[in-house]
Amino acid sequence: MDDQTRIEIEAAAFRRLQKHLMEDRTDAQNIDMMNLAGFCRNCLARWYQEAANERGIPMTKDEGREAFYGMTMAEWKANYQTEASPAAKEAFKDSHG
Repeated sequence: MDDQTRIEIEAAAFRRLQKHLMEDRTDAQNIDMMNLAGFCRNCLARWYQEAANERGIPMTKDEGREAFYGMTMAEWKANYQTEASPAAKEAFKDSHG
């Protein structure tokens, strides 16, 4: 497989993951993802921002989140975020300090 094809396949897989998290599984809370997998939507948004910055494209944390989420964090929270359970908060504290 040539490099360009690999890049296109990786980009397609990323877009599918993004769609899955942003449209298909809005019920999956970031704290639960962090507790289970060690990363969440915010991590993906930060990695997006960091990749842009590494390529000389200025992007703030909020801009990275809006690019990944397709909306502002305030909109996401209002539409999809629920209060984390005490157990989820404790698990996060234990695993992420």
